[in-house]
Amino acid sequence: MSEKQTTDREVRARVNNVPVFEFAQTAFTLPPSLAKARVAIVTTAGLRVEGDAHWQPGDQSFTVLDHGARNVKLAHFSPNFDRSGFALDLNVVYPLDRLDELAANKTIGSVASKHISFMGAQLDHTLATMRLDSGPAAAKILRDDGVDVVLLTPV
Repeated sequence: MSEKQTTDREVRARVNNVPVFEFAQTAFTLPPSLAKARVAIVTTAGLRVEGDAHWQPGDQSFTVLDHGARNVKLAHFSPNFDRSGFALDLNVVYPLDRLDELAANKTIGSVASKHISFMGAQLDHTLATMRLDSGPAAAKILRDDGVDVVLLTPV
């Protein structure tokens, strides 16, 4: 067994039974058809625009990424995060080009001008800050941009 397999097994053993926050109700709003929907990306890949500070463990804030910006870097602090796909193709975690193609062929109505990046691998599994502060703040930014549908790329 390789060292990586042992590490993966140990990490899974530590996190498999970690309690997570459970919502009493799940909010849902019926969106328009995809052909009319404005779509944004929300990722937990910990993306930052070049020059922004790195994420710190437990940071439940977010970064707003302008649609035209392709100079993003993966600043995720977790050493267990596989960066190889991102290094080969930004679209693996931040599929801007795919959304642009879907808009061009009219599969979706439009692509949002703003997208959101959080850092996954949160140590506080209640995610109180995200649920009560940064999550609603990110949602407001997307709503103000007319977003109907979010493509979540969990990493």
